[in-house]
Amino acid sequence: MARYTGPIWKKSRRLGISLSGTGKELERRPYAPGQHGPTQRIKLSEYGLQQQEKQKLRFMYGLNERQFRRTFDDAAKMKGVHGANFMILLESRLDNLVYRIGFARTRRQARQLVNHGHITVNGKRVDIPSYRVKPGQTIGLREKSRNLTIVKDALDTNTFVPEYLSFDEKKLEATFSRLPERSELPAEITEAMIVEFYSK
Repeated sequence: MARYTGPIWKKSRRLGISLSGTGKELERRPYAPGQHGPTQRIKLSEYGLQQQEKQKLRFMYGLNERQFRRTFDDAAKMKGVHGANFMILLESRLDNLVYRIGFARTRRQARQLVNHGHITVNGKRVDIPSYRVKPGQTIGLREKSRNLTIVKDALDTNTFVPEYLSFDEKKLEATFSRLPERSELPAEITEAMIVEFYSK
């Protein structure tokens, strides 16, 4: 199954969650798309609710099913709570951290910055969005990429950098100082339901 590249606002309204992180999708029309969207009342089964929770997280981070499942299986090998470990691994992806630092307005834009070779890890260019950043590594911009308009605009509008990232505005670098805690990750996701979904 290929990665979803369709309209993200429609998908956000269908799942009832802001996938872009801006919240704009649900401001004017907080209901499912289509002519029956405002009046639809579908009661989902337990399986349906679990699948919906999985889709929320998968579309939020922009992964295809195979990548998502592989990360889930990697989380099972770690010590601690499976669901929380899974979300920590997703948060440690390079494209997501580029978005969290504020180099991009959305995860899709962050993915494109990484793909096009604008991002460095410990001074070396990395163009793999799924690259798993380890605590202590530094994420920055290539010298040629520091004047990109989309990066400047994103940095101007960004008002929050998570505590697990220490950002140096002068150097335009951020150090991934530690793994995030579950309380610092999206609260609207119930990861236990995703563990149940894959455990069947």
